Amino acid sequence: MAAPVGAQARKLLRDLALRPPLLAARSQVVQLTSRRWLNLQEYQSKKLMSDNGVKVQRFFVADTASEALEAAKRLNAKEIVLKAQILAGGRGKGVFSSGLKGGVHLTKDPKVVGQLAKQMIGYNLATKQTPKEGVKVKKVMVAEALDISRETYLAILMDRSCNGPVLVGSPQGGVDIEEVAVSNPELIFKEQIDIIEGIKDSQAQRMAENLGFLGPLKNQAADQIKKLYNLFLKIDATQVEVNPFGETPEGQVVCFDAKINFDDNAEFRQKDIFAMDDKSENEPIENEAARYDLKYIGLDGNIACFVNGAGLAMATCDIIFLNGGKPANFLDLGGGVKESQVYQAFKLLTADPKVEAILVNIFGGIVNCAIIANGITKACRELELKVPLVVRLEGTNVHEAQNILSNSGLPITSAVDLEDAAKKAVASVAKK
Repeated sequence: MAAPVGAQARKLLRDLALRPPLLAARSQVVQLTSRRWLNLQEYQSKKLMSDNGVKVQRFFVADTASEALEAAKRLNAKEIVLKAQILAGGRGKGVFSSGLKGGVHLTKDPKVVGQLAKQMIGYNLATKQTPKEGVKVKKVMVAEALDISRETYLAILMDRSCNGPVLVGSPQGGVDIEEVAVSNPELIFKEQIDIIEGIKDSQAQRMAENLGFLGPLKNQAADQIKKLYNLFLKIDATQVEVNPFGETPEGQVVCFDAKINFDDNAEFRQKDIFAMDDKSENEPIENEAARYDLKYIGLDGNIACFVNGAGLAMATCDIIFLNGGKPANFLDLGGGVKESQVYQAFKLLTADPKVEAILVNIFGGIVNCAIIANGITKACRELELKVPLVVRLEGTNVHEAQNILSNSGLPITSAVDLEDAAKKAVASVAKK
């Protein structure tokens, strides 16, 4: 049996929400926020870390092949790594429209950097996570290549069960940490941090020791751990994950690859960071949805899902699938819904030629069901809705909302619960 579509949606969420590419492509964690997701390019994340005292490889960013060549010369490094800057993972195995294979290259010759950059910049790079035609590369990162003598794993994340930040580490880095947790749980170490007191020297030292850093490297690693925690707080991150958090043969502790997840609710005080948001690789419909504080995830079915809350969205996708249907998307309204958002949501859904029916599933806690109902009727009239519409509402002002729908004179099918709504939506498509 195929995996429920909610599971497919969760995978897609990981690809979209966590593709800021300082991330190791192998590491996948769901990050759901109340608004859209912030996407930073690898060089932007590394600059954030470097500016806050975290040790990363020396690097420059180039927009042209000549700039890349000059950057390689300025680095004066034994070996250079050239990386195409796109948000999608899997760059190393990608293919350029120029014919060049691989979005990540190592060389000791600065001239080769210029030659490779000429085949990268301005061309599309196709990977497992990009559209078939790939994504145009506008910048490359020219960085010092460092040998890694040992790899460990380190993360700082907000943990609800601990009511605050938790430091998580393992001496086994450079691999999928979820696999380590299953095969060798004794190699996962945690330190719960008091959000008021902050990280203690003893906690940073203990984690460094648990990660296997010895002698002078122990103090160096502990210092880097504290700086990473300070960065975590300063930028309103929900997670900073470094994999690998490694050491070099020369005795340096370096953050080689990392991913940073941001709390989008803190945008009002992180304006400089959010101004770096790279939306150029998003689907146009995603950007249009974000303009109205809507989250849109495209899928490959024919029943559009219009919900409030990511958890409810995934449950709706699953129950459609279990009743024999296939979701075309899910569109999340979030909490503070306005009538205009409902209208814009319907515009987005009806613009998709795959959509043959729309299922509205709203649980009104914060959301006022009457606002939703007014938005639905307005959208149906003004957009001259041509596909079947099934609506399930529950919660605040639900009876008023039901009256608005039933008295509208519009061909709207009401449902008593989610199961009923899914069955009616699937049946409406089957009749065609």
